[in-house]
Amino acid sequence: ELMESGGGSVLPGGSLRLPCAASRSIFDIDTMVWYRQAPGKQREAVGSISRSGKTFYADSLEVRTTISKDNANDILYLQMNDLKPEDTGVYYCNAMILQFSGGSSYWEQYWGQGTQVTVSS
Repeated sequence: ELMESGGGSVLPGGSLRLPCAASRSIFDIDTMVWYRQAPGKQREAVGSISRSGKTFYADSLEVRTTISKDNANDILYLQMNDLKPEDTGVYYCNAMILQFSGGSSYWEQYWGQGTQVTVSS
């Protein structure tokens, strides 16, 4: 189970730090991803972090986004700075675990329930 928190209202230019707490160890999770969904738009990936800690970000968000994880406490974090009204949306964390069965592989995915972020003056 994944549970995001830390959402709320933020002024333009402000920052947010969203934690996503996992109910199991995240140390061996292959990839953890932050997504967001703006009103009336499709869900989009903000960025991800691999088991080894390597991060990837959406091109348009890279300069003001940091994803990190605390393996000791099983928490994934999203830090975003210089927030804009277009950052408004529901933010979700996602965990992907590569599983092997009967000679084939598949991704096992888990989602949090999301946390609302509203950027407005």
